[in-house]
Amino acid sequence: MSTDTATAAASGASATERFHSDKSPFAAVADTSPERVDRLARKVIEALQQTVREEKVSYDEYNALKAWLINVGHDGEWPLFLDVWLEHVVEEVATEHREGSKGTIEGPYYVPGAPELGSVGTIEMREGEAGTPLVWTGAVTSVDGSPLAGALVELWHADADGFYSQFAPGIPEWNLRGNFRTDDQGRFEIHTIQPAPYQIPTDGSCGKLIAAAGWHAWRPAHLHVKVSAPGHELLTAQLYFPGDAHNDDDIASAVKPELLLDPKPQDDGSVTVDYGFVLDPER
Repeated sequence: MSTDTATAAASGASATERFHSDKSPFAAVADTSPERVDRLARKVIEALQQTVREEKVSYDEYNALKAWLINVGHDGEWPLFLDVWLEHVVEEVATEHREGSKGTIEGPYYVPGAPELGSVGTIEMREGEAGTPLVWTGAVTSVDGSPLAGALVELWHADADGFYSQFAPGIPEWNLRGNFRTDDQGRFEIHTIQPAPYQIPTDGSCGKLIAAAGWHAWRPAHLHVKVSAPGHELLTAQLYFPGDAHNDDDIASAVKPELLLDPKPQDDGSVTVDYGFVLDPER
């Protein structure tokens, strides 16, 4: 089976299955008080009710909403929907106290446990992988400037067709996924390819919403990273490339100026970037 047969429903089902297997969402909020649950639930419900009142929502529109919500679940697209349209606000609130590097959303396609490739290494890719070769150097430090040796840099990104391994058929398991450890000076060097912009899946329920609202489905080209070190807060980010047509209107609203790279074209046709991370100590 080739990547050409990938569908939103298949990607959505994979994302939902992965979320259930990798996350323990209820364990993290097991001690949440009934008062907190009541407050949050009421605010969400009241916001929906206010929209109905203000916009004079008809029964036809209400029933269309019900059908669409049911289809989002049927397609397995709740992770996609929430990560595209809500996560960027959750991330903003969760990290507003930080003094170090800016982060952004994780998205639905993270997979833990990628192969470890040292402080200098080449991410796993297919022979003849499409895309411009990219050499990324950087350092991981604490907010006081001290280098963080042995920090973990987890990298994953889409291929030149916009597909992620383990979420589309026909792609090797760890393609364009790898973990790197900083050296004694906190530095790393990663060899990969420059990803391309892509559209989020549009053949499922999220695509129907996008079409009905007259929106576009494009995400700018980006590298996903998670950066961690003992005694420091985990940083999740995406790094973007200047000049991308959708940096200013990303469907996921995840682009920040601090996350833009500064690529340098090389004579051999490759591109180099130098970009590091500053981690906040755990509070």
